[in-house]
Amino acid sequence: MPKKRTRFSLVWVIPVLAAIVGAWVAVTRILSEGPKITIVFRTAEGLEAGKTKIHYNGVDVGTLTAIQLSDDHKHVITTAQMAPKTEGFLVNDTKFWVVKPRISGANVTGLGTLISGAYIGMEIGASKEDRRDFVALETQPVITGEVPGRFFVLKTPDLGSIDTGTPIYFRRLQVGQVASYNMDQNGKALTVKAFVRAPYDQYVNGDTRFWHASGIDLSLTASGLSVQTQSALSILIGGIAFETAPSVMVQPPAEEHTAFTLYGNRAEAFNPPPRNPQTYQLIFTDSVRGLVAGAPVEFRGIRVGEVADITAQIDLKTFKFSVPVTIRLDPQRLGVKIFELGPTLNLESMRRKLIDSLVSHGVRAQLRTGNLLTGSAFVSLDFFPGAPPATVDWSQQPVQLPTIRGTLEATEETVENIIAKIDKMPLKEIGDELRKAIADLDLTLTSARGALDSAHSTLDNANTLVAPNSLQLEKLDQTLDEVSRAAQSLRVLADFLERHPEALLRGKKGEAK
Repeated sequence: MPKKRTRFSLVWVIPVLAAIVGAWVAVTRILSEGPKITIVFRTAEGLEAGKTKIHYNGVDVGTLTAIQLSDDHKHVITTAQMAPKTEGFLVNDTKFWVVKPRISGANVTGLGTLISGAYIGMEIGASKEDRRDFVALETQPVITGEVPGRFFVLKTPDLGSIDTGTPIYFRRLQVGQVASYNMDQNGKALTVKAFVRAPYDQYVNGDTRFWHASGIDLSLTASGLSVQTQSALSILIGGIAFETAPSVMVQPPAEEHTAFTLYGNRAEAFNPPPRNPQTYQLIFTDSVRGLVAGAPVEFRGIRVGEVADITAQIDLKTFKFSVPVTIRLDPQRLGVKIFELGPTLNLESMRRKLIDSLVSHGVRAQLRTGNLLTGSAFVSLDFFPGAPPATVDWSQQPVQLPTIRGTLEATEETVENIIAKIDKMPLKEIGDELRKAIADLDLTLTSARGALDSAHSTLDNANTLVAPNSLQLEKLDQTLDEVSRAAQSLRVLADFLERHPEALLRGKKGEAK
């Protein structure tokens, strides 16, 4: 009986084993690899397939495997092989960017890439939605990781020296940075995204003012000379400062992403343009030299508005020249508080009533000099009891407020009068007389000097005569001695005659008669 042949030949054992091993290796390799992602960059500068790494907190979590242009040739699409167990990193708000050497504000980052080459930075998002296709950021974010603090939005018409990374100061202490900025769609302003670290973010509230703290803020205005600086670093690279006026009551911290106005300087921040301004016109007939747009309008020393515009006009009927000055007043700075507004009253009627009352009590607008050094002028609203009566015509647009002659022209006239009087003085004759008087005085002084010399000579001679060892003084001493002896002899003779008066007739006893 013939032996039964087996269906499976041993020849197939080796190919089958090879196929099983190959499948196992393939499955193992697939399981050992992380997910593949695509990242779109604006440019491939610094990127290289197979070499450029993706770093997260300094750890390699992926490698670029391919780089290619997009179909419209405007972008670069890269493919990256991520490390195993990185699926949780790849969510909807995960961010990628290229790390290169960069100087922004006061920060210098990415210097290590000068040696190691550029790499791709990564920040893991908080979303729960998985994602595999990303668009990289054009610039490296200033704030990465879980830095406590809050972002605020600043609106400014002029970016100045602000850049990404520009420091933010609070009481000259750096407490944050500018994260980004972009131009508004209408092109009229810029939006700056500012980050303030905790715990300093609690000092930002609804009344906080932000301003440019770049360089040295030097201003010479009608209010005088003002110099404001923050720190040496802000002078060199610029900066932003914020502060809340001490007079403001304590308020709760502002919400994140609250919008603020970024003012040009500290003075402007705490003297902002009028809110809900009321426009009036002032007609001046005297000189407005030194008055410029933006000059303050003060009511009894309190700033209540600013000058908006200055023009000139000529009345063709009278050919008189005048200068209309448009001002904007801030009613809130007048300190007017309305507690109860009746149903029959409104703000406009009360405003008119207030202005009419002030004008009837003598309030007039006047030009005054704010700074004698610069000649800057401002508009002052004050009471002038002797001013001619005036009323306000509310049918005009803008409404005109009465004015009174300012001190500028009067001062100029006074100075001109003084100069004219000085010019009329006979200065040449006065000078000639003065020169002659000075010559006479010089002669007198010369004569006096000669007399003094003679007196000095006489005194010197006298000193010579009365010198202790002089011959004249010795002779004088001898003469005085002889006179003294003669006087003594006379005194003895007088005493003898008093005791012996007969001696005048008989002679001295014992002497021959």
